[in-house]
Amino acid sequence: MDSSFSRLLPFFDAARLAGQDLVLATAVATSGSTYRKAGAQILISGDGRYSGMLSGGCLEHDLALHARRVLDSGRGELVTYELGGPGDELWGMGLGCEGGMRILLSPLHAAGGWQPLAELARCWQDRQGMTACYIVASASPALPIGRIITSLTDVPIAFRDLVGPWLEHTSDIALYRKTGDSALEAFTMPLALPARVLLLGAGFDAEPVVEFAQRVGFGVSVFDHRPALVQRARFPAAETMRHGEPAAAADMIAALKPRAAIVMSHHLASDRIYLQSLARSDVPFIGLLGPPGRRQRLLESLQPSDRARLGARLHAPVGLDLGGRTPETIALAIVAELVATITHWEAT
Repeated sequence: MDSSFSRLLPFFDAARLAGQDLVLATAVATSGSTYRKAGAQILISGDGRYSGMLSGGCLEHDLALHARRVLDSGRGELVTYELGGPGDELWGMGLGCEGGMRILLSPLHAAGGWQPLAELARCWQDRQGMTACYIVASASPALPIGRIITSLTDVPIAFRDLVGPWLEHTSDIALYRKTGDSALEAFTMPLALPARVLLLGAGFDAEPVVEFAQRVGFGVSVFDHRPALVQRARFPAAETMRHGEPAAAADMIAALKPRAAIVMSHHLASDRIYLQSLARSDVPFIGLLGPPGRRQRLLESLQPSDRARLGARLHAPVGLDLGGRTPETIALAIVAELVATITHWEAT
């Protein structure tokens, strides 16, 4: 669950307002111990500012120098870092890593509408899947290093039969591809859309859950039967918010198709209806806040068929046992379990 792309969007929006050219830096290959892995990205402006991280903050400063050259020349570059070795302190950085990174620098000009990054940003915001193909090595001036391809219309006819299947790659894996004679090498990566999480309950303790979940890359929505609680000022990071009778949550569950739903309204009758709706849905992770006694009381109020449907999907009490008791530490425990579970799903 890599949220790095979403972290770039506020920086990108500010750069567009200012009319600034940018460079997109993409880690296309790593070896050994590195801070980030292939697929991680940062945006760099011409004045050296950047958003995102590829290392602990040291490589980014050197990449800013390369980015300035890329913007001046208009040509992409592939930069290789070998980190570590006996007594090595890379350019005095003292990174202490024992690995390597190949980082592709792609120029994005205001005159060209910052494409295709603008299109990738639109797809991310619309939750529309898209695969991008990053040209890492090429013997053809028609397909230069640094080019980012999102559609076959961007590809010279001579290369379409080769690149077409690469663009059809849609699973959440980054792949390095090359032709038999290595005349063309590319890194293909689908746009990592955020997993959706639905909170059924908008009490005070829901606020840090929304904040933490959004910060680690989830798209969070909130539903509650109390209109006074469903306020944008309380949940600025939420994607969508709704209020209504508890039974109406079933429609929101069906529309969002979340990967996870957390029942935390602290209202027993509402939580029973939420659990019933979730039992009859395909949501794979169902979290319930509260002690075991409350969980048992709620389960006993459900029909036997609904209890059976919940099965192993129900995580109750939700959250890793971190020992905390404040709203913030409980929120941290909930989000930690979400990250651990969904990351495991994505890796298997």
